[in-house]
Amino acid sequence: MASLKDDVLAALGKVASPQGQKLTETGTLSDVVVTDGKVFFSISVDAGAVKEWESVRGRAEAATRAVPGVQSVLVALTAERASGAPSISSPASGGGQGGGRRPQMPPGQARPREGGAAPSPAGIPGVASIIAVASGKGGVGKSTTAVNLALGLRDLGLKVGILDADIYGPSMPKLLAIREKPQTVGGNRLKPIERHGMQVMSIGFLIEEETPMIWRGPMVMSALTQMLREVEWGTLDVMVVDMPPGTGDAQLTMAQQVPLKGAVIVSTPQDLALIDARRGIAMFRRVNVPVLGIVENMSTFICPHCGERSDIFGHGGARAEAERLGVPFLGEVPLHMDIREKSDSGQPVVATVPDGPHAKAYRDIAARVRDGLQVASRPAPKIVIEA
Repeated sequence: MASLKDDVLAALGKVASPQGQKLTETGTLSDVVVTDGKVFFSISVDAGAVKEWESVRGRAEAATRAVPGVQSVLVALTAERASGAPSISSPASGGGQGGGRRPQMPPGQARPREGGAAPSPAGIPGVASIIAVASGKGGVGKSTTAVNLALGLRDLGLKVGILDADIYGPSMPKLLAIREKPQTVGGNRLKPIERHGMQVMSIGFLIEEETPMIWRGPMVMSALTQMLREVEWGTLDVMVVDMPPGTGDAQLTMAQQVPLKGAVIVSTPQDLALIDARRGIAMFRRVNVPVLGIVENMSTFICPHCGERSDIFGHGGARAEAERLGVPFLGEVPLHMDIREKSDSGQPVVATVPDGPHAKAYRDIAARVRDGLQVASRPAPKIVIEA
């Protein structure tokens, strides 16, 4: 019996390239990922051929959607500059200090108006505020902070959603013990999964845990766009976005495509992590996203047997960095077995040990984030010049 993937490939074999070849024989098609009726693949072509291939992408999506058993489809058209081709700033292209061709913009990103700033990105219907939880590098506890921050905001009486935007390493299925797949609404929109009174969406809900995400940047952005704009989020006061670590194209494009009300930077206290935290702060400032503050994670360790304190990663580095950079310091979270064990079991401490000291630390951080959002959302005062 043919699998759904075989049926999809057969349908794609009937889609012709601009040169009349079968799409499946052009060498442009990535691996086709099929999980519970959800289909993902990309078509990679030379940058100069994007326009003529856009119709192919549309026909490939339509052909896949028509296959019985397919619930949703995500098809990305990725463009690559041919090897040896001149870059946009080389003399051959007329770039550099003078005029010439304007640079290509990332897919879906609005081009700045001539002589002015880029138009504001469109919001998400029903979502009042979107905040990013980010880190300059991985391994600092960003995702654990994001989910407990979201729960802390929930405890403050806000309606909260959380989007796992870390395509290459989604954490929400593990952190919230979510194993079911999201349902579709109306055949073309996804319904988020509810946990602990929050709406949650992650690419990890749509693929198997061990499936590698070998995707190029444009397909990553297509997936993020779908999870943002093709999900029935409902009415939310705050959407917390667990960003990928680092400051690469995915992070920058996400910051430019989504009307972020602010960003929370997570770092450990040691100098090596703080160097990367500075880069994260600089990136958000460059794209005019307010930095709501820095969280110092793994701030200190108290031995559960002898009670002795050990500053394994140092202590106070994030507070000092916040003061130096002129951004709020949101608080400290200790390195503690309870936080790690609860996270690994999908039972975050704010939800399952709400009266404990660690839950209080996260709620205090959430309160400062809420207050920072109110400041960030406050309209600028009008300046009246009297004659």
